[in-house]
Amino acid sequence: MYLGRKELISPNFVIILSMNKYKIHTKYAAAFESFLLNIKAHFSDNTNTIHKARNEIKVIDHNGMNTVVKSFKIPNLFNRIVYSFFRDSKAKKSYENSLKIINFVPQPIGYIEFYNSSLLKNSYFVSQKFDYDFTIREPLLDKSFDERDKIFQAFARFTLELHNENIFHDDYSPGNILIQKDVNGYIFKLVDINRMKFYDLSQMERAKNFSKLWASDDELTVMATEYMKHYECTSDFIDQVLYFSNKNKKIKNFKKRLKGQAVND
Repeated sequence: MYLGRKELISPNFVIILSMNKYKIHTKYAAAFESFLLNIKAHFSDNTNTIHKARNEIKVIDHNGMNTVVKSFKIPNLFNRIVYSFFRDSKAKKSYENSLKIINFVPQPIGYIEFYNSSLLKNSYFVSQKFDYDFTIREPLLDKSFDERDKIFQAFARFTLELHNENIFHDDYSPGNILIQKDVNGYIFKLVDINRMKFYDLSQMERAKNFSKLWASDDELTVMATEYMKHYECTSDFIDQVLYFSNKNKKIKNFKKRLKGQAVND
């Protein structure tokens, strides 16, 4: 791909200019090309920040659609070289992973990368906003949350669908699991998906994928029991789920103790 080349690769427009590279889903190409090219200005002018840490996320309305725009932190010099020549940027991976697991994520719109002196500097990923009611964190923390067990059972079935599609979300943590309640039950969507793996998961790997939820043994047992109803596995599946969860907690708490931070078992 070279300067000035324009190429249609379904389902994306692929366009690379001297100082930026971007892709737009064909569904949104007409309405969002100008928006994406001017994303720096749109992002700077908007004050609707919903998350700000290493990266910043804002909700921005464009052409009557609420979008979620994630601005990735500018990498250090070493990583700028890596992301420019040897590895896909986080913005690109977020977009391409979204296309791979389209039924499990908010609708992807596109991504854009900005380069300075041939090195990646700024990058953005844009998706349609999913109007969720809560994340899985709320029912995990609130013991009086309405229909907790039903939510955990629905989440287990959602996780099974994910695994049956050979998808392993490497950051399957509470804040990355969005939930919308509707008349038929619960709809789940995943975010923060630049760290994904795609392969045929073993029973042990399926069990391990629950480990970052920081759920109690009782909560995990509800999930694992429901999972087992729809997945042929050995009787020690629940034990495996609990083992990997407690192992992850011990490692995280050990690191916190080394830093003098409070721990939560």
